[in-house]
Parts: sequence; C-alpha cells; structure tokens
Amino acid sequence: MFGTLASPCGPGNAKGNTGQGVTNTSIRIGYGDDRGFVGSPGLDEEMGEAVTAMIKWCNSQGGIDGRKIVGDDLDAAVTNVTTVMQTACKQDFMLVGEGFALDEAAEATRQGCNLVATPGYTVGPDVANAPEVYDALPNPVDYLPASIFYEGTKFFPQQVKAYDFLHTTLTSATEVGYTKAQPAATAAGWNKLNCGVTINYNGEPNYTPFAQKYKNCGVQVIYNNLPASPQLFGMMTAINQVGLHPIWLSSADDYSAEMAQWNTAGLANNMYVQTSFVPLEEANIDPAVQKYESLVTADGGKVSLLGEQATSAFLLWATEAKACGSDLTRQCMVNHLSQVHTWTGGGLHAPSNPGSNLPATCGMLLKLTGTTWTQFYPKTPGQFDCSSQYLFKEPASAWGTTLNAQRLATKFTSKNVILPKS
Repeated sequence: MFGTLASPCGPGNAKGNTGQGVTNTSIRIGYGDDRGFVGSPGLDEEMGEAVTAMIKWCNSQGGIDGRKIVGDDLDAAVTNVTTVMQTACKQDFMLVGEGFALDEAAEATRQGCNLVATPGYTVGPDVANAPEVYDALPNPVDYLPASIFYEGTKFFPQQVKAYDFLHTTLTSATEVGYTKAQPAATAAGWNKLNCGVTINYNGEPNYTPFAQKYKNCGVQVIYNNLPASPQLFGMMTAINQVGLHPIWLSSADDYSAEMAQWNTAGLANNMYVQTSFVPLEEANIDPAVQKYESLVTADGGKVSLLGEQATSAFLLWATEAKACGSDLTRQCMVNHLSQVHTWTGGGLHAPSNPGSNLPATCGMLLKLTGTTWTQFYPKTPGQFDCSSQYLFKEPASAWGTTLNAQRLATKFTSKNVILPKS
C-alpha cells in the first residue's frame, strides 16, 4: 500500500517492445527539476529525489507488471530546459513527476516528439492545458484553486484592500501565476495596488529601494509565488528593516524546510501558505505522507511539498501503466489517464481531477511561526476547507493562450497529437 492506494508495482508477465523506452524487461522514464540553477542552487531538487526513491520502491516490488523502471534524472537548471527535453525525446517513454520553471520554452519540443507527461507541476499556459499532459494536481489556465483568496478575506478583511504582488524578471514563471491570481483576488474582495516593485530573479545587490517602494505605497498584503530563495529572503529582510510588516499570502512553493530554517529571527511570522496537501508535520496521522517521508529520507533525500507533488505524479503514472499491461503505449496511457477523475495520491492531497484537468476544490492555510509550520485553517489537523466557489473560472483575458472547445492549448498542437480514444 501507499497510504490508501494499493501499490501499482509488482511482478507480472507484461511483454513487448511497444514503443520508445519500453522493452520486455524495462520502462525508461524521464524526470527532474532545476537543481543546477546558479541563482538558487538546489532549486526543486526534492522533486527528482522523490521520483528516484519511488523508482527504487517500485523496482523492489518487481517493477510495473514485471518490467523494471529505468529513470533518467534531468537537470534543466531553469534555462537548459529545451536541451533536456531534446534528450528525453530521444530516449524516454514518458516524463514523470518533473518540474521545470521554464517548461513553456520546451513545449514545442515535447509536443513535437509526442512525449506524454504526468508532471509534478506545470507553469507555462501552453503546458498547463496541453494535450498529452495529465497533471496529478492540475494547474490549468482557465481554472484556479482559489481558496487562499477567500480565506484571506475571511481572516484579513481590511489588509487585503491594499495588496500587491512581488514581481520578478522571470516573467514566464512568476508572472503567469499573478495574471491568474488577480481576477480571483478581485472576486474575493481584494484591492490591488501598483507599487512598481520588480526584482531581478537572479538577485539584487540591495533590496532596500524595493522595500521602500512597498512602504511608500501603503501595501498591507503581499501575494507571492517566488519560492524560498536568497532573493525572497533578501526582500523580506529589507522590508522588515524599513519598518514594514505586511501579511504574506503565498503559493505552495514557500512551504519548505528552507523557508522555516531561514526564519530564526521571525521575519516571516506573517506568512500564510496555500496548499491542497496534508502537511509533512502531520505525517503521524496520514499514512501516505508517512510513506513518502520514509522512502525519501531512507534514500538520503529531502522532503517537501514539491516532492509530494512529484510522488503523486509518479503514482498516477504507475497506476495507469500497470493498467496498460503488455499494451504499454503512449496511446494506452493517454486513454487511461484521461479517465482518472478523482485522485488523491493515496491520501497525499485533496481530490483532484487529472482526466478533466481540473484542480482541487479544497485547500488549507499553513502558517510559519519561527522555524515551525502549523495548520492554521481549518483548525482540525488533516482537514481541508472545501467549496465549489474555490474552483475559480478564469476570464479568457487571463489565460495567456488560446484554447479550443476541448480546453486544449492550440499553439504547438499538430495533426499527430495523441488524443484519448475509447
């Protein structure tokens, strides 16, 4: 078992060289992260570590229907994503549990070789709604899991009337999220300021002028999707030094050990993070989180929410690969993945809908106090705050791409695209 999910791994009699990366005895998959990025060394490395551990766990049981998994751990280092995608196109059956900040830059390459994927996360609009992509925790351009905005209004009704984003120069990553966030925030009653703050994604020699802009602007809430990094730490330090103490409402990327370890001075004690996952701190009440932690730490890796995302993606892939048996083709995987409409990764997270590319309608807020993350809302550990209102339908102006009637991005689609068949 993996939590509530019966293990998809084990011995079997599947046979056949059914496509690139599949033989009688093995299945070759690509995965990875941006750990080699010089601006933030080790960026998202927990994703690759999670898939590495899951491959070992699965192979120790006999693989998938008897075929052992061979993994290619790819380091995109943010700017090398096209190169690693070209490599995967030449050797791998599928991408599994990967997370690349500039995935949009490699999307033409991926679709060009029909490399089907179950990613750990997506960023670019033409990836988030792409054909041949089935995200365990979908992040489509036309819908947003918006619990944090309504919860922000609930707990900070006055402060959200004066919010702004923390913009960066990596527009293809951070700004995509802000474009989607703004309509949802407005619908929840937030009011956006325009403080004019944009920091260099590779770092600034002095963050004080940017902090002063926020202070002069009167900001009370900063919505942030920049992950825990020297850049974010520098910004938070400068903001405190100029005497500003805003509420930080952040995407799930900031829920990390790095963020907690940095907060020894309490400068991030006003940080609240949105998640659809059971927190790592509650592993004692959730068998799936406990299993994830034990497998990764036993393999020498670090645990994080991003690692959980990659794990859920691996389990989704493995479950449907097992269902395909000897007919393990990309077409079979697309057929099966498109029919998965309720997925929790064995209890790692709230129910999502990979087959329809719809995110969870449940979330929770985590709060950082000192070096400790705790569940802030709902108060009951492991419980999620759920509402149909949290599935926020985005206006077309926020999509950043064109979708067809099937909600698929059309920019890179060719006549050879693999679509579901009954």
